[in-house]
Amino acid sequence: MPSPTRYTGALKGKTALITGGACGIGRATAHLFAREGAAVVIADRNEPSGSAVAGEITAFGGRAIFVPANVTSAADCQRVVERAIQEFGAIHVLLNNAGIIRRASILELSEQDWDRVMAVNVKSVFLMSKSVIPSMEQAGGGSIINMASGWGLTGGPKAAVYCASKGAVVQLTKAMAIDHGPQKIRVNCICPGDTDTDMLHTEAQQLGEPKDRFLAEAARRPLGRVGQPEEIAQAALYLASDAASFVTGTALVVDGGGLAGSI
Repeated sequence: MPSPTRYTGALKGKTALITGGACGIGRATAHLFAREGAAVVIADRNEPSGSAVAGEITAFGGRAIFVPANVTSAADCQRVVERAIQEFGAIHVLLNNAGIIRRASILELSEQDWDRVMAVNVKSVFLMSKSVIPSMEQAGGGSIINMASGWGLTGGPKAAVYCASKGAVVQLTKAMAIDHGPQKIRVNCICPGDTDTDMLHTEAQQLGEPKDRFLAEAARRPLGRVGQPEEIAQAALYLASDAASFVTGTALVVDGGGLAGSI
């Protein structure tokens, strides 16, 4: 389990925009980035939870705002970026974290299922990055972190559209790193394994499996447990910080050894 964190001010003076920041990995990362000195902009459709996270951060002396947004909308993405710049002056870090899952084979998927997962998991990365990059370039560079998955590197059962979407995120990350390196913008992705979030519990429901049995199966990896959102947040902090100044175009696997020997 994670040990108590010592904060170093690694993101002092920076502004971080986090999509899907109202819960799970996004919430944990918003808290960590704020404690490391960043001003945090949380974009999410869940207004009560997003506002609550911003309130939690300001309560401990951090700086944060919540902007309700549908990140599959170009207009909403642009509006979030404009609000972030208006409030904090620039954007130095973008975490494209918003994501959903639909556990099904292609024969079980509807066209609407396919379109929705691809829109949230892939199109949102394209739209938000497109809105952020010009201002990030004006700020002298920055770090874009895309949330992929271990299943973006290897396949999984009854997860056709999710695997397709996360594989697309991995390859989009690499292409963006090539295109925007000259602007001093680093682009990386994180490939988490099963992590204790609402999404993981939703998978059990979608598969019709008892939650306890599903979570026990998810823990079958070398470290013998699922991950915690705070552990994925630590990986995001590394990629956002100057400690990763020569890291771009990489897919960082954070999965307790789940893919060891698989790829």
